[in-house]
Amino acid sequence: MIDIRHLETLTAIREGGSMVEASERLHVTQSALSHQLRELEDRLGTQLLNRRTRPLRFTTAGLRMLALADDVLPRMRTAERELKRLAAGRTGRLHMAIECHSCFQWLMPTLDVFREQWPDVVLDLSAAFSFAPLPALTRGDLDLVITSDPIRSESISYVPLFRYELVLAVSRKSPLADAKFVTPAQVAEQTLITYPVDRDRLDIYTAFLDAADVEPAETRTAELTPMIVQLVASGRGVTAIPNWALTEYLDLGMVHSCRLGETGVWRTLYAGVRIEDEQAPYIQDFLAVAKELSFKNLLGIKAPKS
Repeated sequence: MIDIRHLETLTAIREGGSMVEASERLHVTQSALSHQLRELEDRLGTQLLNRRTRPLRFTTAGLRMLALADDVLPRMRTAERELKRLAAGRTGRLHMAIECHSCFQWLMPTLDVFREQWPDVVLDLSAAFSFAPLPALTRGDLDLVITSDPIRSESISYVPLFRYELVLAVSRKSPLADAKFVTPAQVAEQTLITYPVDRDRLDIYTAFLDAADVEPAETRTAELTPMIVQLVASGRGVTAIPNWALTEYLDLGMVHSCRLGETGVWRTLYAGVRIEDEQAPYIQDFLAVAKELSFKNLLGIKAPKS
C-alpha cells in the first residue's frame, strides 16, 4: 500500500513548503505529484494534507506518515550505500565460528592481518564448541566455519586450508614415550583427556579408535589446551591433539608425542562458506591470508590433497 516514492513525496512537501517546490525537488510535474498524493490518500482512506492552508499543513495522519518516512528513508539510503560498496567488493560481513579448540593459535594472527586489509568488513568470531555451526552457516547466521568435519550440503562449499597430523601427547615418564607409534589397544589402557564436546566430533574416536571398536579405560575433559597438556605432563592421562598445536609444549619438554598407528592419522582443516558467497573478494582474501600465515607459522602441516 505504501512505497518509497510516497514517503519521498511527503518529505519533499514538508521541506519545500508547497506542491510547486516539492515537484521541482522530485523532478516531476505538479500535476503528477498531486495525482500521486491523491492516490495514496484514497488507499489510506484519509487526508494527509490540509490544502486550504498556506503553507500546506499536514494532518495527524500525514504527520504519522512523515514519522514513518523519517525512520525508513535514512535506513534505505544507508542500505543502498552499503550495497553499492558491497557490489564493489569493499565491504561485507564475515561472522565466523570455529569447531577447533586449538585453532586460535593460527586464526588470531590471520584476523589481525585481515582487519588491516579490510577495515570496512564487519568481523565477528564465535568459539562454536557448544553448538553445531554448520546449520547456522546454511541459515545465514554465520558466513564462515572452520571445521575438520565437513557435512555434505548443496549450499556449502568447503575450502581445504591444510592437512595436519593428529598425534597422541603422553607424559615423558609414560611407557608410551618410547614407542614409535601407538595402537588402539594401547590407548584402551589409558585415561583419555578431551575437550568437552560430543564424542562424534572428536577425531581420536572417529579416525582411530572406532574402527578398532576400542574405548579408553577412562575419560575426562578440560576446556583449555594448556590445562589438558598440564594434566598429561603430570601423568593424569593422554590426549590427541594436532601436531602443530603441540609444538610449543614439545619445545618446553613438557610432554612427548606419539604417532597414532604406523602411518599416522591425518586430517584436513576446511573453511566452510555458502556457495553464493565463496567468490566475494573479502572472503577470497581471508582464505588466502589464512593459508599463507598457516604455512608460515605452523610446523608439520601439509598442503591439502588435490
